[in-house]
Amino acid sequence: MNPVCAPIAPIRVLLADDHQTVLWGLEQLIQSAAPRMTVVGQVSSRAALFERLGQITADLVLLDLDLGGSCALDFIPEVIGQSLARVLILTGSTDPVSHQQAVVSGARGVVTKLEPASVLLTAIDRVSAGEIWLDRLSLSRVLDTVSRRARSDPHSVRFESLTLRERQIVLSVVTEKGARNKVIADKLHMSEHTLRNRLTTIYS
Repeated sequence: MNPVCAPIAPIRVLLADDHQTVLWGLEQLIQSAAPRMTVVGQVSSRAALFERLGQITADLVLLDLDLGGSCALDFIPEVIGQSLARVLILTGSTDPVSHQQAVVSGARGVVTKLEPASVLLTAIDRVSAGEIWLDRLSLSRVLDTVSRRARSDPHSVRFESLTLRERQIVLSVVTEKGARNKVIADKLHMSEHTLRNRLTTIYS
């Protein structure tokens, strides 16, 4: 007798955008991907966002950088501090600097509103699974930013000695907090043995 597989819980998405037409379109798109994901709320201001976060359980906040006149870069850390939800930025801005600042502030990824709908759905899947959704150039710049900040901390200056690949491993270990090495290795496209060796080098 085959074991019965428990149904996979849908990704609970909270939408935060100050354009009602965009909110309607996003809800239709995400609901079309049911039962993989579902919309658990819509907000159009910073105040409404935090009020809603206190009322529901969301796995992911799909957040516009410009929310009702408030810059999301200023309160991404607060969203993360008050909720277990991961933050994915959806923005009309193509400015790479603001994208990088969003990730440095704690967002797990950035999707522009110019991207196809399929890209957004994939990003929601990946970010909810713990991955970072950012193009390689932007990720490299984010790591460089973290590296520069580390220079001001004498306890972190050794971060400078790591290779780009080792920094990517550090980022994955941090974002996949508590995950088994095999899970992290798979997402980095390397063997578990290689990951263990790399971690030994990094720790030393």
